[in-house]
Amino acid sequence: MSWFESLILGLVQGLTEFLPISSSAHLRLTAVAFDWEDPGPAFTAVTQIGTETAVLIYFRKDIARIVSAWLRSLRDRAARADPDARMGWLVIVGSIPIGVLGLTLQDAIEGPFRDLRLIAMNLIVLGIILGVADRLAMRDAIGGKHRAVKPRKSLEQLSVRDGLIYGLCQAMALVPGVSRSGATITGGLFLGYRREAAARYSFLLAIPAVLASGAYELTSIGEEGSHVSWGPTVFATVVAFLVGYAIIAWFMKWISTRSFMPFVWYRLVLGVLLLVLIWFGVIEPSAGEDIGTGDEITSEDG
Repeated sequence: MSWFESLILGLVQGLTEFLPISSSAHLRLTAVAFDWEDPGPAFTAVTQIGTETAVLIYFRKDIARIVSAWLRSLRDRAARADPDARMGWLVIVGSIPIGVLGLTLQDAIEGPFRDLRLIAMNLIVLGIILGVADRLAMRDAIGGKHRAVKPRKSLEQLSVRDGLIYGLCQAMALVPGVSRSGATITGGLFLGYRREAAARYSFLLAIPAVLASGAYELTSIGEEGSHVSWGPTVFATVVAFLVGYAIIAWFMKWISTRSFMPFVWYRLVLGVLLLVLIWFGVIEPSAGEDIGTGDEITSEDG
């Protein structure tokens, strides 16, 4: 991987990680568009440490408060009633599904799940579901001629059941094209939470999963036979952090007053375009993958 590749991929990671459009899919598609080798799940996981560092800094006051309250709850049972302590426990509970499924499905994540046909279908299907959830949220917010406004829930009302459902939605993002933020925010909207609440818990819930995944994949960077080396990966991670921080600030303001529909339409158009290009043979479903067996092209062959 060249330094230019790492710059572009870092920008893409930072721009797309927090938007409901799937950063892993965009990293994969960027490589295909430039005729580069697929950066792979290890590169994606490590660069996500950069964007997750942006989350830690942006929500630093919330995180410090939650961690402090959670630690107190370990010693004092009465402290578990504190909403911040409950949030700490709920983040742990919500992280269980992706931890279990991530280890169970590791081979599929590194192989079949990166098929461009599957990515295209995920972009379309999750886009439609997000659109439906967004419309329901808007209907509840504005009410109607014969229907009162239905109040939506805040994070203080988050239950263990809802936390687990959020976690299952997050686990869907193990498949490129789904989107971690897209799946969890969609789940939160269907559960009746406000947009801001759904996004905030989505970002907090991602912290353990992303940092654990990035740490787990660190040993895969620079290993023999890999085209991804340490220098460009660290550079891409730094770029992703800088861009990601700006995107978080913008996105949190956006969702307080705007609809998710622009992201829905973007997903639908991109997914359909990708399927059309695959159908007419312009792009191969496995484009950019390093097969490295038999007579097939290896990374060294270009």
